[in-house]
Amino acid sequence: MSGSARSGDEREGERVYRSQPLERLVEGVATDDKITFAREQRREGSDPEKTLWECLRGKKQGFKFRRQHPLDDFVLDFFCHEVRLAIEVDGGHHADQETYDQWRDERLAAMGIATLRIPAHEVESDLFGVLRAIRAACQARMERQ
Repeated sequence: MSGSARSGDEREGERVYRSQPLERLVEGVATDDKITFAREQRREGSDPEKTLWECLRGKKQGFKFRRQHPLDDFVLDFFCHEVRLAIEVDGGHHADQETYDQWRDERLAAMGIATLRIPAHEVESDLFGVLRAIRAACQARMERQ
């Protein structure tokens, strides 16, 4: 089955095919479209996101983060699985979507994921303060586990 986009199981000598792998059928796992979108976002991220990523990647702050992480119906700017923390860098367009952001944060909270929203201008003007806030949020969530 090499090179095929389908996955299959053996059942009494018969191959059963699915249009998507089993893990895609589980709640909380992103669709293929969201995964593709996340890959594009990793290439095209905003300058504040790129700056913050350079400070978070490789456990530089003591916690492992993923960038543009697809989860359920969303793509999280940054995600620390260890402490279930999403970090969103909010640019100017977020002022127009406050209701959506609140709904999204509530959906993530229902999955046990806290969201830390950071205005993009703070990444540019007070990077060290932003990093302190991220470390503090991670440590607080670690202590609750």
